[in-house]
Amino acid sequence: MGTEKISKKPRAALATNETEGKVINLALQGGGAHGAFGWGVMDKFLEDGRLSIEGISGTSAGSMNAVVYAYGKIKGNDGAREALHNFWKAISDAGQRFAIKPTPLDPFLGGNTLKHMAADAMKMLSSKFSPYQLNPGNYNPLREVLESQVDFDELDRRAETKLFICATNVRTGKARVFHTSEITPEVILASACLPQVFQAVEIEGEHYWDGGYMGNPVLYPLFYETNSQDVVILHINPIERPGPPKTSVEIANRLNEITFNSNLIKELRAVHFVQKLMDEGWIKDEFLDQMKYVFIHSVRADIAMADLRADTKMESDWEFLTMLRDRGRACATQWLEDNYAHIGLRSSVDLKKEFL
Repeated sequence: MGTEKISKKPRAALATNETEGKVINLALQGGGAHGAFGWGVMDKFLEDGRLSIEGISGTSAGSMNAVVYAYGKIKGNDGAREALHNFWKAISDAGQRFAIKPTPLDPFLGGNTLKHMAADAMKMLSSKFSPYQLNPGNYNPLREVLESQVDFDELDRRAETKLFICATNVRTGKARVFHTSEITPEVILASACLPQVFQAVEIEGEHYWDGGYMGNPVLYPLFYETNSQDVVILHINPIERPGPPKTSVEIANRLNEITFNSNLIKELRAVHFVQKLMDEGWIKDEFLDQMKYVFIHSVRADIAMADLRADTKMESDWEFLTMLRDRGRACATQWLEDNYAHIGLRSSVDLKKEFL
């Protein structure tokens, strides 16, 4: 279905709240510190106030934005905005405890040379030694930040947002989706567990790695377990880049982006297939009303994030994080202007053109 076509959707599936505006679901990609771009998009949506979020699917940094949003939203839009701000400030403060500070020679050497040397050394170490050897105590500063910023017991009791957090089961290779009532700090750490950096997270006897390997993020829970037809994807990893990468760093960065976008693109192709079945009348009327026609929207990061190296995903400088937030806010502002009218009526992404 192209963006110019109004669908033959089952009307009963449509979810719109007249008092709170239009109801959507969010799908939040991961990407380390680049998740601050997603913070900015969400912050603008909350400030604008016309969108009500029914469900959020999140992976890695997207899972953190999701759980912090849901906890803050208990106190309303302003509470969610404050919670997201405080979380990312806590991330910055925690990261700066280990940050390598600039030296007076850096301007003459083209940047923070010591930081780049340390990053290269860590890459070399992680290629030879596992986190079980390098970090036998399994210290993860993200745990302290999560537990200081989110009361998980209160989240379980009071959250109204439906959460779907994805992690990859190491044993089976399958995605596991954790729901709101199942979410603990371990679940969020599992969703963000890069196996070269952290030990696999054990939950109920199973071990988990980053959810991005199987879904960044997964979309299907939003189809089956919410009422809203509209899914807005907040991209962190650029889907398109001009020209082939030439340096080893650029090649590794592009491979990372392609890998962590691949499962999402496969799901979007499946969505187009179902839309085609419904649009062209290939499904009998008695079954049509049992299906949900999904509208796909996306806030793309192709341009906004194109100038950032992969190693900046580990950056924690507050100025850098707020720069990403502001880029996210700017993209969300433009997206609302261009696409708000489409919500509840049609997709604003041409899936056939973009992904087939």
